[in-house]
Amino acid sequence: MIYIFSLIDKPGSGELRQRVRPEHKACLAAMADRIAFAGPLVTDDGRTMLGSLLAIEFDSRDAAHAWLADEPFTRAGLYASTSIHAFVNLWPQKAGFPA
Repeated sequence: MIYIFSLIDKPGSGELRQRVRPEHKACLAAMADRIAFAGPLVTDDGRTMLGSLLAIEFDSRDAAHAWLADEPFTRAGLYASTSIHAFVNLWPQKAGFPA
């Protein structure tokens, strides 16, 4: 099952995000074959960070929660809020993961 992670940063946490980013990217790289998509959430200016949106395949919701608990940004205290939702892709697209 694919799980969508909506992860919103704490205000004023840009320095923390930059400092922990290499560890976060390494964590994602280790599971690249399970990532449908991943990227930043930004304001309408396209540059100001709000958080992250990830779509990752896990065997269960418990596994998704366990991964998030050990994810570097989570351990560093970056997020003000997190949510995880199961996702079923029903719309064919030109890029990304298969329907």
